[in-house]
Amino acid sequence: MHLKSDDITRLEIDYLTGDIPPPFSHVFKLKLSFSKNFVNTQFDIHYTEREELSPEEITDEGFTLADDYRYTGELPKLWENVFKKLYAASKWSNQKSLGEKGGIKLLAKDIHGKITRDIPLNQNDWYLACQDYIQAIYEISKKEAPLQIRFKEIQSEGEMLVQLLFRFSIRKVELLVNDQHRVLEWEEARELASLIFIPDYDYAAASEEHPTKPGSYLDCGDGYWHNFDQGIINLDPAFDAKGRVIAAFRGLAERQEESND
Repeated sequence: MHLKSDDITRLEIDYLTGDIPPPFSHVFKLKLSFSKNFVNTQFDIHYTEREELSPEEITDEGFTLADDYRYTGELPKLWENVFKKLYAASKWSNQKSLGEKGGIKLLAKDIHGKITRDIPLNQNDWYLACQDYIQAIYEISKKEAPLQIRFKEIQSEGEMLVQLLFRFSIRKVELLVNDQHRVLEWEEARELASLIFIPDYDYAAASEEHPTKPGSYLDCGDGYWHNFDQGIINLDPAFDAKGRVIAAFRGLAERQEESND
């Protein structure tokens, strides 16, 4: 029997990547307490089996030699509802432990002291929520700046620059289209961010310089501009992630222009 989500006072979330090789393989643990006017948080992430690799093999994949991280602190209370709502919407497996593919398992405790241990069937929903929360931790702790994604399109009739500033700690996104500002709905912006990280990016073809030639370009948040024609590759021929990303940014720009009329 599962707990009533409103009564939950504590969640412990464990994740392991399973059969993914290093330097990508890792485990993390989140301990969340909801008893105060904030979410009391403990977080620990550890990258596994890296002793088998040379430093170059790690850094060539975009990692550092010190990616393990621990955090203890407070996050805004709005995150309590995010996790309780997800818990209430979840269905559960009868498994006692994670298999070779890894995934997420939970421990939940309520105001009556009852404890349940579960493995959710909606693994992807929990994984995305945890990734957003981890990004909020990095933001609060100043480990990383808020994520900024930029899209630039240069045509004969002019240039368009669309910028998204994600503030994960408070789940808000600021949209700038050629310096015209408004706040974007979190879920819409998050869906676009998920699309952006589907293709593969060729960093050998990327540039830190602002693009000046005609074309469509994307900065995923690390300061490198990628050309959609040369440096971004759809991994699934049946799914045009590149086309959807371009269409989404153009749509944001059109809506901004309409709201200014």
